[in-house]
Amino acid sequence: MFRTKTVEQSILDTEEPEHALRKSLSAWDLTVFGVGVIIGTGIFVLTGKVAKETAGPATALAFVAAGIVCALAALCYAEFASTVPVAGSAYTFAYASLGELPAWIIGWDLVLEFALGTAVVAVGWSGYVRSLMDNAGWHLPATLQGPDVAGGSFDILAFVLVLVLTVILVLGMKLSANITSVVVAIKVTVVMIVIIAGLFFIVGDNYSPFIPDPVSSPAGSGWDAPLVQTIFGYEPTSFGVMGIFTAASVVFFAFIGFDVVATAAEETKLPQRDMPRGILGSLLICTVLYVAVSLVVTGMQHYSKLSVSAPLADAFKATGHPFYGGVISFGAAVGLITVCLILLLGQTRVFFAMSRDGLLPRFFSVTHPRFGTPYRPTILLGVFIAVVAGFTSINELATLVNIGTLFAFVVVALGVIILRRTRPDLHRAFRTPWVPLVPVLSVAASVWLMLNLPGETWFRFAVWMVIGIVVYVLYGRSHSRLGIRSRGSRKG
Repeated sequence: MFRTKTVEQSILDTEEPEHALRKSLSAWDLTVFGVGVIIGTGIFVLTGKVAKETAGPATALAFVAAGIVCALAALCYAEFASTVPVAGSAYTFAYASLGELPAWIIGWDLVLEFALGTAVVAVGWSGYVRSLMDNAGWHLPATLQGPDVAGGSFDILAFVLVLVLTVILVLGMKLSANITSVVVAIKVTVVMIVIIAGLFFIVGDNYSPFIPDPVSSPAGSGWDAPLVQTIFGYEPTSFGVMGIFTAASVVFFAFIGFDVVATAAEETKLPQRDMPRGILGSLLICTVLYVAVSLVVTGMQHYSKLSVSAPLADAFKATGHPFYGGVISFGAAVGLITVCLILLLGQTRVFFAMSRDGLLPRFFSVTHPRFGTPYRPTILLGVFIAVVAGFTSINELATLVNIGTLFAFVVVALGVIILRRTRPDLHRAFRTPWVPLVPVLSVAASVWLMLNLPGETWFRFAVWMVIGIVVYVLYGRSHSRLGIRSRGSRKG
């Protein structure tokens, strides 16, 4: 169960004609993918919520802290993605360093993370679009507005969005990249409008105090309380210096997505050079934009008066400029399209990689003869997620996306340390600096943020992992191509 798959064998498997993905992506495409998936509702919603409830104007520092945590993980991802340029991201990296069972567990985790992430974002996109339609005087029947709306039962907009994106992914990666580039350009333009226009409405007094005095903020009890509070009795603090770190554990979730870039390693023309550029470049760009937006919004309106649901739009309305509120809503609605697209892309590539290794049925690892895409898992997962997004109220499950991402960060960081020791001979186009210090810091930071998640989330995550282990024991272990090869060599 802890047999490892060599890097050489992983790369060799990508050359099988029926199971090979087409290489068409550049460093620019990867950077656009990263920015496209990272910038979502987080920048439009979390900024005001965190500023008002947790950190005040120091929210900018919380974004910096969260960006540093992600940068530690990104350095580890960059080394692996350039050394093992194979689809699957953390799953493939774990297979090469930790072994088959840990690889299966992280793959199973990523499948859930990306599926729920896609569905959650699709439902959020549907809400923005319905709001824009209402402003224009167009109204959907209540039954087609989703279960989160009174009288609603089916979210037709979220359902259709996922199906359309599924078709785009089947038709090719380059088409997906081109569409993503256009949408990301619109989204970044909207963010820049917010920043530049907002500079003219900043009032210096709104930054005082920059770090408000700390107050105790118990985060609930029982299953609702953060695990760190349940275990150690520690209660998170709002405001003050410690409030910045509490806020960082919240705004971290606005950065989720840069790791998806690594799933496209096999479809990159020059992965050894371009994967580190795409991963680290997209993270740097988004961190700068997040910090700038948080400084602008807390300068336009005192943090205590910010709205929680639509802080940027409402801040402009408070200064007498409602036009910008409409621009922000439009940017959010358009921007979420790429978030869904790239999360769905990441999931299908992980599923494809697991199938190619035999841990899932090999039927799903055959690529399209014309488009060179893993069309079978794309269609299967796309239809499934469309149904989930259409029929299910999934707000309570959204935190599973967060714990899944952090768990992947831990696995990748540990994998870098292990592979450095077991395979020091490997050529590494990009090397994580200061190993093992950087990976150890990445593990510690990720575990800390995981401990700040509710106990209920940990329980659901554990249940999903147990189901995954059962599936592996009943199917994956006996059908593993690596296992079949090793049994054949022993018989020989």
